Amino acid sequence: MGNTAEADSGRLFKILPDREGIPNHNPTFDRVLAEHGCGLLTRSEVVTLQINVGKRCNQACHHCHVDAGPKRSEMMREEVAERLLELLAASPSIRTVDITGGAPELNPNFRRLVIRSRESGREVIDRCNLTILEVAGQEDLAEFLQAQQVEVVASLPCYLGDNVDRQRGKGVFESSIRSLRHLNGLGYGREGTGYILNLVYNPQGPSLPPPQDVLEEDYRRELGDKFGIVFNRLFTLANMPIQRFGSTLITKGEFDRYMSLLRQAHRDENLDGVMCRDLVSVDWRGYLYDCDFNQMLDLPLSGPDGTRRRLEDLLTDDLDRNPITVAGHCYGCTAGQGSSCGGALKEAAE
Repeated sequence: MGNTAEADSGRLFKILPDREGIPNHNPTFDRVLAEHGCGLLTRSEVVTLQINVGKRCNQACHHCHVDAGPKRSEMMREEVAERLLELLAASPSIRTVDITGGAPELNPNFRRLVIRSRESGREVIDRCNLTILEVAGQEDLAEFLQAQQVEVVASLPCYLGDNVDRQRGKGVFESSIRSLRHLNGLGYGREGTGYILNLVYNPQGPSLPPPQDVLEEDYRRELGDKFGIVFNRLFTLANMPIQRFGSTLITKGEFDRYMSLLRQAHRDENLDGVMCRDLVSVDWRGYLYDCDFNQMLDLPLSGPDGTRRRLEDLLTDDLDRNPITVAGHCYGCTAGQGSSCGGALKEAAE
């Protein structure tokens, strides 16, 4: 959880290696699609704009695919945020604004993006690490989210304190529980209030999550009985083999085994449900990507001439049927217990 991991992981694992020629290594994802007769993965109409407003965070978690941390300086500037709002005003098809980071709330433009997005009738999601609610200067954050009717997707990688603190840092679990109680007190997670609180589970290491519906019942029982906490849904996400987590896998010699595990869990049926089919990801500089994971691997959404697409290109370019850039990490989404930011899709057979 120290600064060394934060600084080194980007250098060790900037791009997911293809590493062709290594015995028993997985073929690339696009070749697997061809083998299954699936052809190119393409986008339909863009209905979700996922905005990564920067890499600064009050935590530095082991599994973080963003490589975020307290010392990161990358933050979306005001002029980029303004272009985002101009895009929303001109793009009626976009129904959801999904704001992430880092800890997105640390960006000084966060609240303006939320307010203006809600004023334009969009649903807004805040991907929240919970402990941010107790950071100095954020004391009114929960009340702000409630007033704007923002859906909170809160990361809580386990219902056991020791496991959470091992993955995220000492004291994180207790702070998370206090924040969840605070949100519950405002009506979040309670039936009939309309204030949505969803939790997110990540495995501790290079393994797939357990079945989502079973784990959700465990969370309800453990958090309810011990702390009186309620929530709407639990999303189980597979750890992506990129950035900080990917670097750890390579260092421990577990990268190839984890990639094999993800590929074995792949299901063609999940290709229709992965988030990149109707989502575009925006980075803190205003560049576009097929998803947040491609963003972290610097695999940009490019135009016909090969240049990087920016926010303003969405005003003129039609992305319907646009090919999606894929690589080995995509197995993390098509695995049944996979990612796609909205939880598990169809799980692989035993």
